[in-house]
Amino acid sequence: MWRNYHKRRGSCVMLSDSCGRMRSMKSAVFVFLRGEADLPRKIAPQQSLELPAVPKMSRSAVIAVAIFLISHLALLIGLTTPEKFVFDEVHYVPAARQMLAPSMSQPMLNPMHPPLAKELMATSIAAFGDNALGWRYPATLFGALAIVAIYLCGLALFAAQGPAIAAALIAAFNQMVYVQARIAMLDIFALGFGLLAIAAFMHGFRKQRPHAVFALAGALFGLAAACKWSGLFPLGVCIAIVALIRLMQGWRTLFADAKPDDWYRPDLWPDFRAAHVALCFAVLPALAYLASFVPLYGLSLPDLIEAQRRIFADNTTTAIAGHTYMSSWPSWPLLARPVWFLFDKTAEDNVSAIVFLGNPLVLWLALPALAVVLCDVVVARRWDAFLIAAFYFGSWLAWALLPRTLGFIYYYLPAAAVASLALVYVLRREGLPRWLLWAYVGVAAIGFAVMLPISAAFIGTSMQTFNRLMLFSSWI
Repeated sequence: MWRNYHKRRGSCVMLSDSCGRMRSMKSAVFVFLRGEADLPRKIAPQQSLELPAVPKMSRSAVIAVAIFLISHLALLIGLTTPEKFVFDEVHYVPAARQMLAPSMSQPMLNPMHPPLAKELMATSIAAFGDNALGWRYPATLFGALAIVAIYLCGLALFAAQGPAIAAALIAAFNQMVYVQARIAMLDIFALGFGLLAIAAFMHGFRKQRPHAVFALAGALFGLAAACKWSGLFPLGVCIAIVALIRLMQGWRTLFADAKPDDWYRPDLWPDFRAAHVALCFAVLPALAYLASFVPLYGLSLPDLIEAQRRIFADNTTTAIAGHTYMSSWPSWPLLARPVWFLFDKTAEDNVSAIVFLGNPLVLWLALPALAVVLCDVVVARRWDAFLIAAFYFGSWLAWALLPRTLGFIYYYLPAAAVASLALVYVLRREGLPRWLLWAYVGVAAIGFAVMLPISAAFIGTSMQTFNRLMLFSSWI
């Protein structure tokens, strides 16, 4: 399958840059929104690659703004119900309140997580008041941004508006984003920044000069980690991808039957040096991450180091005590154990419930789709399948490496969001009718509607309906 091409560099193919050199961050954002694939015109002698029709930047930007506004407004409906703390809001809202005090009181609340998400909550509380709207409003913003980011990922992978919009809709109908975007917890902030960073990386993956978009991705990954350290997982995936490609190039390896859609090419990123890798995926993420601590500690190096030591200690300690809703990482794709964020009896036969579970019609069907994606990575070597698989399995299996045993299904949120891309990838395969993808989007919407009474506290439901939706004993 492989062959060495030492002394045959003349046969290597030089890529032509179809969108020119990007000389500023402004141009990075331009290409990021445009969804351009920037594919080489020629990959081997007598083997040409036709560029797909690329959506115009202006149209892509308008659609992205529309997705954001619609998602944001939908997430705002009934946001203030209930007006009391829900689940882990009891940890994060007091920590945000503490940041608003004229002088920081001691001990610092919730020191086991970085401060950026709590700083954003504090800003919202200052703007909207110390109430349910003030606590939860920033989460709705980042939930909408996460859905937009999936749309941008779809543009990068599929180079077409329809599949990109379908991916965003499936992610929105997955229930997980909806529930997590309406509670004052940290995960949705890390998800929003992280998915935007993944989208930037995907847009740069097939470019000759990915420097600017990779730098943008690195800065966004740093902001994701500044919300929660799990934001480092997709950054680790990017570093692993770059290292693997550079290693194979260093070994002067090439596929014997090179194809236009190969995820690896010996002439990929010819001017992206080791210094650029360090800047994009180490220096910029570190600077963005550390900047979030400045409002709390200033430029005090001992305080910054101590804060990192505390976060590391708290997040790597093996948990001994159990939790009612704890679950292990192998069970998350199966939706074996949900988390009840809220369960209040509002009348004799009515309840107000928020169950973090996920849409079974999305997440269960995503599993065979991911199997197809993996098969295409190995057999067809497709670059789009490779990136979907890398970010799904990297975001999920990273939890298997941590020593702590206390886990929850909402840790699966980033991987579940990426799974929507796998579904679109499979449903738009050659030979399948075009209407099938949109028919599935309708099925996902039906599943979302059925589960909405146990996903939004303001709707409420009867005990009979609640028990009917709890399909398995492990869900109770």
